[in-house]
Amino acid sequence: MADLLKITALALADSVNPCELAMLAMILITILIHNPGKKAKVLQAGFAFISAVFIGYLVYGLIIVQFFNFFAEFLRQNTTIIYTVLAIIAMVLGALNIKDFFSYKKGGFATEMPLFMRPKMKKYVESITSAKGAFVIGFILTLFLLPCTMGPYIVASGLLVDLGILGALPWLLYYNIVFVLPMILIVCLIYFGFTKAEDVSMWRDRNVRYLHLVAGLLLFLVGFAMLIHWI
Repeated sequence: MADLLKITALALADSVNPCELAMLAMILITILIHNPGKKAKVLQAGFAFISAVFIGYLVYGLIIVQFFNFFAEFLRQNTTIIYTVLAIIAMVLGALNIKDFFSYKKGGFATEMPLFMRPKMKKYVESITSAKGAFVIGFILTLFLLPCTMGPYIVASGLLVDLGILGALPWLLYYNIVFVLPMILIVCLIYFGFTKAEDVSMWRDRNVRYLHLVAGLLLFLVGFAMLIHWI
């Protein structure tokens, strides 16, 4: 139960990251510009992008777990140290996100996509005209998301390393389902007419500080709980 709560909290912290929400909104707006009035295109492109992100991050998670497995013997001999380090990483990431609530600056270290990457990312997004394009470009765009979303994922993968690849796979699937849930909700809300892609983008901009606060609190609390358990 404790592991489920930790993985869920880490995934939720990752899922409200402003980077991915901004990127999804940009993609949906681009699709609507190229296909005015065609909501079905929004649904198709949105789920194509989400599928690419889900698959891409699942692969990244398996790679991280395998990377940790290379050091399995060291990890077994230094379990307390490793988990303490993971706890501190989670708390530092949480503190950085909380800092962004009180003193927000675009492109914050380890909390948002670096500013120098954004023009290239925007160029890729603006090239999307179809669901197929959203899926293909989605894989590329996951690389742009890594700087602002990988922290919680590394902590979660570190918690799963003792399970091995096959044992960690169900947990990684669960993590990534939680991770993409807000994106699925946004696509459905737009498709069924409850909101517009532009409104989602503006909502994200208005509440970016609060998104960082929620993510920060979740990360810090998970890290603190891990630290208390292993010290």
